[in-house]
Amino acid sequence: MAHEIPLLKLCDIGEGELADCFALLTQKEPGRTRDQKPYFRLQFRDARRTVAVMIWHDSVWFELCEQNWKVGQFFKLRARFQETQYGPQLELANIREVEETDTADGFSPFDFFPASRFDISQMFAELVGMAQEQIADTSLRTLVVDLLNEHAELIQRLPAATRNHHTFTGGYLEHVLSVTRTALYLADKYSDYYRNMQPPLSKSLVIAGAILHDIGKVQELDYQPQQTSYSPSGKLIGHILLGRDLVREKARTIADFDPEILLRLEHIIVAHQNLPEWGSPIAPHTPEALLVHYADEIDAKFHMMATALEAPADDELFTGRDNPLRRAIFRGWNPV
Repeated sequence: MAHEIPLLKLCDIGEGELADCFALLTQKEPGRTRDQKPYFRLQFRDARRTVAVMIWHDSVWFELCEQNWKVGQFFKLRARFQETQYGPQLELANIREVEETDTADGFSPFDFFPASRFDISQMFAELVGMAQEQIADTSLRTLVVDLLNEHAELIQRLPAATRNHHTFTGGYLEHVLSVTRTALYLADKYSDYYRNMQPPLSKSLVIAGAILHDIGKVQELDYQPQQTSYSPSGKLIGHILLGRDLVREKARTIADFDPEILLRLEHIIVAHQNLPEWGSPIAPHTPEALLVHYADEIDAKFHMMATALEAPADDELFTGRDNPLRRAIFRGWNPV
């Protein structure tokens, strides 16, 4: 009986093992041998492993590779994995483009790109739950929950940015949920510390502002799992004003929406980046806007530092400076 070829993730194929796998073509470089024979050096990857594949001039796939295969396409490969002196490589036994029927075998394009390590659906459910439980004002709660539900698909896919922090599928939701958790803690802490403020600190506005501070990114960013870019409105207007407009438009559909609550919510959105050079036309002028700004700031900055410290250490006392913070971060003499 013929030996059955296993279907594995590319990253799970062992040394010398022959297996089927799905992979994304990420690089296609033409070249010539010393005898001037043409070839292609390809790179395929999934979310955790990148491998090289050589297509020589006498390969049965050379013409297909030259004329049909494009970077960004998905393929099903049958190949043997090898660690070589030139790095990880696959020796092809068969290859074809991914077909619709491959979804029955578990193919999903989202498996090939960095994604949040947390469960997307659980994070979204928690965010909606926080809006429903923590926002006391009925109209404000309706506005927030409606915007979340109307943009649910994008909210669960978008990165938080195209560079610097949470730049992966689900990164937007991970960031917004983290900011909202921190903002909730700060709102509870400071409303208890300063009970004589007039008006009192509004936890409802803090939570609504935290959830919606980046809502404009659903229009600012053009999501593609392999490479999110800026939309025309994202480049020409930006997520702060786009977010303010989304909130205004939604408020018009809710009867008797309190104009001061709307103004304060708009202010949180436009002030959340604090400085003009960071994108905000005005600094925080309300306590709710101040808390949301710092909750947002610490989450983005801590992610940058943590990501730098998660990179291979190479027994160095400091990280390199090639990180969004542009500073060498101290690891210590005996990092644990």
